[in-house]
Amino acid sequence: MPDDDQDPRLTERRNPLTSTIDTATALEIVDLVGAEDATVPAAVAGARAEIARAIDLIEAAFRAAGRLLYVGAGTSGRLGVLDAAECPPTFGTPPEMVVGIIAGGLPALIKSIEGAEDDVNAGLGEMDARRVGPNDVVVGIAASGTTPYVRAALSRAQTLGARTVLVSMSEPSRLLRETCDVCIVVPVGPEVVTGSTRMKSGTATKLVLNTLTTGAMIRLGKIYGNLMIDLRAWNDKLVDRSQRILMETTGLDRDHSRAALEAADGSVKTAIVMARRGVGRDEAERLLETHAGRLRTIVGDPPPVRPA
Repeated sequence: MPDDDQDPRLTERRNPLTSTIDTATALEIVDLVGAEDATVPAAVAGARAEIARAIDLIEAAFRAAGRLLYVGAGTSGRLGVLDAAECPPTFGTPPEMVVGIIAGGLPALIKSIEGAEDDVNAGLGEMDARRVGPNDVVVGIAASGTTPYVRAALSRAQTLGARTVLVSMSEPSRLLRETCDVCIVVPVGPEVVTGSTRMKSGTATKLVLNTLTTGAMIRLGKIYGNLMIDLRAWNDKLVDRSQRILMETTGLDRDHSRAALEAADGSVKTAIVMARRGVGRDEAERLLETHAGRLRTIVGDPPPVRPA
């Protein structure tokens, strides 16, 4: 039997373990999907060295006042936009520091835009429109490893002097590998539903992107121990979290923590330095700048984790 119908992309192949899923009960479907999903973390761990190299590139870009730009189409693009959107409230970053770009623009976030992923000129144009340069890192996300929009964006970004990273669930072409400083390939295998890369591929992508931004932000000093000290308190939950972090790290009570945060203009990190070092806001900010934002070198270790 001819095999020219066998797609070389791993994400497009049929999964023999789910070939009869259309006859399964609801519980059997849950078990089949769960069993496939359970293989994803190990596949991501297999790319640990490449993920770490990408974190180093992103940290260097941030320290040079550069940006991280995600580029993708469909599910891949939506996940990049999601990760970018979550950075300001989590890490207190300006919106322009981590940028999500999706083929088809904002409308593609909520509906499919036909042909957007094949628009090579749009991929090229986005890099020019965003003024990508040598201080930036562009991370292309393409589950199949072949998305024309992403390939074009990465090629243009490389020409403009940016560092480039590919996140893919299939082995990319030799040319695409040569276009990228780092290739993070996570072979999660054929999907439960053939070609539905919103499933295992999407889960793997979310894990990788979480690790990239979280890792880079940790390296920038935005985490103290494992506490979120640069968060932006934009809602009641985050206001409460800010106060609790300050109480835990300084021993202040709730009222004094609230007052300290007000004196620090809402910055948890600055308030910790002010309380632990007994200094004013200006001196606390000077110390943070001198020590590259790392609290341990200013106030010592955080308190140990209390048992749950």
